[in-house]
This record gives sequence, structure tokens and C-alpha cells, in this order.
Amino acid sequence: MIPHPLLSLALLLMWLLLNDFTLGHLLLGSVVAIFGGWAMASLRPDKPKMKKWYLLPKLFLIVFVDIIRSNAAVALLMISGKRRKQTSGFITVPLEIEHPTALAIMAVILTSTPGSAWLAYDERRKTVLIHVLDLIDEEQWIENIKHRYERLLLEIIE
Repeated sequence: MIPHPLLSLALLLMWLLLNDFTLGHLLLGSVVAIFGGWAMASLRPDKPKMKKWYLLPKLFLIVFVDIIRSNAAVALLMISGKRRKQTSGFITVPLEIEHPTALAIMAVILTSTPGSAWLAYDERRKTVLIHVLDLIDEEQWIENIKHRYERLLLEIIE
């Protein structure tokens, strides 16, 4: 059984378009296409098990409000220019989340919030390195991330 038949067909067609249409290229392209479909299937992550899916709207609302608030803060920071001393910096946040999907969601949340960017995740230490545009209180940032996002993600995804 071919796990991704449309992908395999597209790979075969691409192979034949890039090469001459001969029996040998048809056979070789078919092998490449089938193995390409199997390779793609092995890259597919496990589906997350949602324990409390009804908390998703709460998480979306919190993230939406934080993005709007952060947009306003960054815009104000840019408008004020050099009048106000800004301190950007890096913080390391310890995480309890281990599920790859929950980590990906956390990365999207932190990167889509203006003024912060997810830079690196250390799987061994279970920490994430974040760059913050206007870093005033490092402990406050860590507390916000852990209580506003991580706590909810731990409840939602097993």
C-alpha cells in the first residue's frame, strides 16, 4: 500500500518530466516515487491526544490578546525611538512540555508574539532560549510563559 498516492504520482510525473520518457525511467521513477511516499509517511508526527480540547478556545483567546497587546507595545517602543532605553536580551525558560506537537505550538505562540522569538530548544535540559526585544524582568517573562501558555498546553495535550 502506498501511504501518499498523490505525492508518489506527483514525484513520478516530475521524474518523467525531468528525464526522457523511457521504460527504464518509468521503472526507476516509480521506485523513487514509492519510496518517497514511504519516507514522507515516516516523517508524519503522531497525532496528539487531546485530553481537554475544550480549553483550546481559552488558549487561542489568551494568545490573541497577548499578540494584540504585544503589537501595541512594540509599536509604542518603535515610535518612542531613542527617548526610552530599551534592553533586549536572551532568557532561558525551563519547560515541562515534552510532546513534539505541544512544543511546536509553544514555538508558534512565542514567535508570533511581537517582541519575542523562540531560538533554540535544548531537549536534554528541557529548556528553550528566547530573545526578548524589551526585557525588563526576566522572572516575569518566565512566569508568564509557564503560567499563560505551558500550563494550558500541558492540560490540553497528553
